[in-house]
Amino acid sequence: MGLFITFILGIFILIGVYVIKLTNNNEKVEQLSISIALGTMFSLVLIELIPEVFETFKDSNLYKTWFIIIGLILLGIVILKVLDIFVPEHDHEHSLHHDCTKENLVHIGVVSSIAIILHNIIEGMAVYSMSLDSTKLSLLIALGVGLHNIPMGMVIYVSLKNESKPKRMLLLFLVVISTFIGGTLMMLISNLLSEMVIGSLICITLGMLIYIITFELLPHILHSKNKLLSIIGIILGILIIIFSSTLE
Repeated sequence: MGLFITFILGIFILIGVYVIKLTNNNEKVEQLSISIALGTMFSLVLIELIPEVFETFKDSNLYKTWFIIIGLILLGIVILKVLDIFVPEHDHEHSLHHDCTKENLVHIGVVSSIAIILHNIIEGMAVYSMSLDSTKLSLLIALGVGLHNIPMGMVIYVSLKNESKPKRMLLLFLVVISTFIGGTLMMLISNLLSEMVIGSLICITLGMLIYIITFELLPHILHSKNKLLSIIGIILGILIIIFSSTLE
């Protein structure tokens, strides 16, 4: 099940590609997707992940537990920050509508794709490790991350549209399959992992979600023109997680 979930995460990238083609680069569609992603991820952090983390480390010394949890969350944040350093023009709106030269746009697309591939491999490992502990929670995380991947697919498609078709198709394929690759790598070593290691990966995942919320989704929402659409999307995302959390 965990491998299937990581595969679906890549499909969300393709959804972004087709959305941008079908809607002719519609900003409202992108904004709604980002708003729902913010709502789902924020709810996941508060309702599911934080309680799951403390449940995993409940038998540890209190002060030691806090030190471990905070350290691993910061590690998750740092991992994505380091990868994002190599993604130029990372602001979605700027990437989609900025008047770049064809050569610069292609360079942005190639470098961004490489960084996103590395990012997704790590993300796939984290999501798969989460599925070992809770399938329902990994599905909810996949939903939030997947919605975030839709606008990322839009950015990749726009920035690579001037690239040669074989190279464009290869990069898109690698981006789409990268989370599955990460899940496969984690599956191969999962038998060697203890409950404490899986709990540590959950903390790192929590840090990654906090980074995406704080540095990617929230700034986009704050600078969006249609605040009402953003509010509707956020509320919808929160309701999705609240409703899903009631299902056992």
